[in-house]
Amino acid sequence: MNAQLHIGHIDDGVVVVTLQRPEKKNALSIALRDEVSDAFDVLATDERVRAIVITGAGAVFSAGFDLGEFADPDEAHQRRLWQSSDRFHHTILRCPVPVIAAVNGPALAGGFDLAVLADLRVAADTARFAHVEQPFGDVVYRPLRELVGGSIARELVLTGRNVDAAEALAIGLVSRVVAPADLASTADELAHSIARAPRHLLARTKAKIIDASRIAGDLSTLDL
Repeated sequence: MNAQLHIGHIDDGVVVVTLQRPEKKNALSIALRDEVSDAFDVLATDERVRAIVITGAGAVFSAGFDLGEFADPDEAHQRRLWQSSDRFHHTILRCPVPVIAAVNGPALAGGFDLAVLADLRVAADTARFAHVEQPFGDVVYRPLRELVGGSIARELVLTGRNVDAAEALAIGLVSRVVAPADLASTADELAHSIARAPRHLLARTKAKIIDASRIAGDLSTLDL
């Protein structure tokens, strides 16, 4: 276990990655973003891994980026802040095996972005989604647009309004909504149904998903 991240053992091709800052509502600090990116880099090259589940400890999936880190005006710190953010987003997006977000509670701001960067989302009925950073920060737009369509995506990023789990299911933001007690088993079942396929076929399918989303190309520099 790392300080802010827990990586489970690989079970028939499935590994669970858990954000481990429940006392901070799993806020995505620079350190946590880097731990997630490092973990995904390792899992991406592990031939045993065929599906990844990402979730949060406690009652919140993630409240977004750690706002306390934005207060430091130091130029080097600000550069580090955004470099960490870009790497985090693109590492998840280009992961060569399917990623499932098990949204165990509110997914806000950067937590909302994290959920939409996954390939599939299952949610507890306590989940909600909102771009609460809308008055002062950037959002990940392209993957959201692909999921819910341009009209709804524009409304969500421009207004920052809340979407509860029932609406998230209705608009295609998530594929399943279950009781909190059933979330882990639901995500696990879905991940294992994916992991039955050989890794090389999953990687080819994942590449097609990225291409069909029209977000292919140089993902290291692509503006999401």
